[in-house]
Amino acid sequence: MAADPLKILSLPKLTNGRMVIAFSGWMDGGNVSTGSVEWLVRTLAATKVAEIDPEGFFIYNFPGSMEVSALFRPHTSYENGQIIAYEPPENEFYCSEAERVIFFTGKEPNLNWERFADCIFRFAAAAGVTTLYFVGSVGGTVPHTREPRLRCTVSDARLKPLLEPFAVRFASYDGPASFSTHLLVRAAARGLAMVNLVAEIPAYIQGTNPKSIEAVIRRLAGILKLEVDVRELRDLGTVWEERLNDALERREDVSTQIRKLEENYDSEVFDTEMGELKEWLEEQGIRVD
Repeated sequence: MAADPLKILSLPKLTNGRMVIAFSGWMDGGNVSTGSVEWLVRTLAATKVAEIDPEGFFIYNFPGSMEVSALFRPHTSYENGQIIAYEPPENEFYCSEAERVIFFTGKEPNLNWERFADCIFRFAAAAGVTTLYFVGSVGGTVPHTREPRLRCTVSDARLKPLLEPFAVRFASYDGPASFSTHLLVRAAARGLAMVNLVAEIPAYIQGTNPKSIEAVIRRLAGILKLEVDVRELRDLGTVWEERLNDALERREDVSTQIRKLEENYDSEVFDTEMGELKEWLEEQGIRVD
């Protein structure tokens, strides 16, 4: 019989616990998924309580060019002829018992989705978790000077009223599924509620996006009622935006496109979030389009 890939180091016992899930890979643009959860793990001093053995869940020897296959292989480091690091995918659970939250951060599995999901669900049930939250991100038409849009899918429509005060938009989508969607589909059958929160971030920016990470953490903290201070993250986001603005000012063609994105974003916000004000202004004879 194959060994159980779920390795429990210490089993928390939570009452109406929550689990926040992050995956590197498809839906981690700007490092928003992993960056948000890793920041919360550090800030809340969450301790490692379990892990999932990567064996059998990941492709290492992917056919193709070196550039393509390198994306799948574990990272390693040598120094002066000796190996100093070998890093297969890590899939780890952390817990803050004071906040009744378990955090999971890992790599989206390539293989055996059902077995990997079973590990997550079994640990959630054993630890007293009743609701799961995935946080992720995708590239979109949001300008870097504005808040990312937060799109949401739920395992049960009864969860929607709980999320509406946090300015989420309930997503419509038709296309390839992520592993987080696989979890969402399976959650209800397990008696668990699940929410997928996906930030739409600027598609034209590569690398870590601290502004979007801060926005996601702030919104997630509100949903979970976590007391966290995001001022340092907000300052990092401000510096990041200022540096980006300085670089983009030298590209008039890019700046023009970003101004168009800003106009579209602001018009959409006005239409969707200030509809009553717009209607009132038009009743007074003031046109806003």
